[in-house]
Amino acid sequence: MASFASRYAQAFADVIFEAHLNAKEVQRQVADFGAAWHESHPLREFFLDPSFPIEQKVAFLDKLNAKLGMGEQTRNFVAVLIRNDRLVGFDDVAAELRREINRRLGISEAKVISARKLDHRERSDLEQQIAALTGGQVEAQYEEDSALIGGAIVQVGSTVYDGSVRGRLDGLREMLVES
Repeated sequence: MASFASRYAQAFADVIFEAHLNAKEVQRQVADFGAAWHESHPLREFFLDPSFPIEQKVAFLDKLNAKLGMGEQTRNFVAVLIRNDRLVGFDDVAAELRREINRRLGISEAKVISARKLDHRERSDLEQQIAALTGGQVEAQYEEDSALIGGAIVQVGSTVYDGSVRGRLDGLREMLVES
């Protein structure tokens, strides 16, 4: 992670909350710029090439924004990253911004690893169970790992809840070895 990412994310989160902006809408705008950033190698090359003047890069950002429709603050945030030669760390800043916004909104981030892809109902039920454990809203990211055999592993912050079949078998093996 870029060492500056947290500072920029916190500063932009301050702007978002002080201006009473819709945080989820701003996150969508940042994600839209991120999608353009990732989809276009020439775009990344242009913005990262030090031989192009900053004013030219910001002017191009404004043309790009005509298509993306970022709000004024989001556009200014990306312009600050350009002006301070920090756009190379965009992904880290965007990830830190998501975490900072979630923290301020009281949303816990959970990582769920399941043995198979969970359908919408299963995800919803699991998120409700996690919300009951954390006492607040939950935003979950999902992964699959067939090595779990069945069940799931849920990580919220530094706490891990292992409800996988593999975890249970490992626990049983440890009990048998100890006795």
